[in-house]
Amino acid sequence: MFNMNPKQMQKMMQKMGMNTQDIDAKEVRIICAEKTIIIENPNVQRIAMQGQISFQITGTESEVDNSQLETATEEKETFSDEDIKMIIEQTGKSREEVEKVLEETHDIAETIMMLNK
Repeated sequence: MFNMNPKQMQKMMQKMGMNTQDIDAKEVRIICAEKTIIIENPNVQRIAMQGQISFQITGTESEVDNSQLETATEEKETFSDEDIKMIIEQTGKSREEVEKVLEETHDIAETIMMLNK
């Protein structure tokens, strides 16, 4: 593109009213309706020019179907037997009722609140 060292490029951009800032990012995710674009080992720059902010991102790109991400997230949300027993003690409900509500809410506190209504 240009045969110029980075410091010269930076000075030239500042003269044109562009301010750049490097961002130390580990990963960038762009979540779309049906897929998520994942950029690993990214080089991210924040560019401010004429009141607008934009980002320049380079790195290794991959895509994941969002239904795969949702399944992986749901699998991680498991509750221990102690959690379930504690909810039973707090609410006086059966194990089946507790597990059903816990599957819906994925949250111990919310499950207790719902079962105590």
